[in-house]
Amino acid sequence: MSSILTNTSAMVALQTLKGINTNLAKTQQEISTGKSVANAKDNAAIWAISKVMESDVKGFRGISDSLSLGSSTIAVARSASEQITDLLTEIKGKIVASQEENVDRDKIQSDIVALRDQIGSIVGAAQFNGLNLLSNRQGGATVAQIVGNTGAGAGILGSGSVSVLASLDRDSNGNVKASSISAVKGDLGTQALSWGAGTDIAGAAITAAGAIANGASGTTAILGDIATAARAGNRVIAGDGYSIGGLAAAGITADIRYVARDGDTLGDIARGLVERINFEAEKAGISISASLDGSAGVSITNNSGAGITVTGAVSTGGRAGGGLALLGEIDVSSETGSRAALAAIEGLTQAAVQAASDFGTAQKRIDIQKDFVGNLVDSLRAGIGSLVDADMEEASARLQALQVQQQLGIQALSIANQAPQNILALFR
Repeated sequence: MSSILTNTSAMVALQTLKGINTNLAKTQQEISTGKSVANAKDNAAIWAISKVMESDVKGFRGISDSLSLGSSTIAVARSASEQITDLLTEIKGKIVASQEENVDRDKIQSDIVALRDQIGSIVGAAQFNGLNLLSNRQGGATVAQIVGNTGAGAGILGSGSVSVLASLDRDSNGNVKASSISAVKGDLGTQALSWGAGTDIAGAAITAAGAIANGASGTTAILGDIATAARAGNRVIAGDGYSIGGLAAAGITADIRYVARDGDTLGDIARGLVERINFEAEKAGISISASLDGSAGVSITNNSGAGITVTGAVSTGGRAGGGLALLGEIDVSSETGSRAALAAIEGLTQAAVQAASDFGTAQKRIDIQKDFVGNLVDSLRAGIGSLVDADMEEASARLQALQVQQQLGIQALSIANQAPQNILALFR
């Protein structure tokens, strides 16, 4: 049956042409945008995945910048510590030369002072963007200031290290957390310590061995649980001072002192006191020696010819001396001073070598991580592209096919629209 009111053929041709035009518009959009999934309407699941991955890519680009900054900062510290090691080696050569009696020790001392001042200059200049990894001598705050995190004590509860943002880790549940690479600070300053006036280290004490007769040994142990609530779980805070006295009868007139730097432990304090006692004993030309006793004890052997009575004291609010503070007290102008310098210089050199080694290890790790992040970003971008990018060869072929279909669809619709005209022939 033919009808001039309902043209079924034209309706079919029209729907076909609409479908062709829709596909043609979508293909043209893929070609113009370069994406097969340009928005959530195209494919909600794929679009959501791609957006999460794109956010990760932007995050890793920021991490790459952080790693570059960290690598540059540590490179400055490493280069400076290597230079300081060379200068300390040169100082050691002069100290060895001063052991000879027939030398001008005063001139040698002048050379040592010049080299020491140069080390101080290098430490002061070894900063990048305001961060100096060779200066780690925070202190000067009271416990009350630290608890409130205000005043002079604000911000000194550090760990003796700096953290460089290294990665964003996403688990299977979509939770994201940042991870970092830590670089330990290497204090190579030559400044002397500053003893604090405060004595409010809750629970801290040095228990002295009391009298140590000539030819005997005794232990002065660093004891006391400092991990109180007031210290927020920190056993040692920068600026804490520990002192051993009572050695004047043997010839060491000044108290042996150590002020903790950022990140120190009780063991670090014990080692610092041992080093200082041995240096002062050599300098005074007396037979007193100290060694570590356990993890945080100081064992003193007295062969000075006189009895001593060891005392101990603690303080807060001081400022730590530099890691090379003994360098400022080296004086080879006398025979005893020359011997003391020889005993001390090896430890100072090892401190600089250790700092350079630690910086080198951290920098290498950061550089490896930077390369990995770069490769990871490339892989993520490739993965995103495989999800949402259009196949341009396929789109080109599909465009040409749809254009032909469009022309045929238009022709078919034109033919279908002409069908009612044939009915007129029946009425002639």
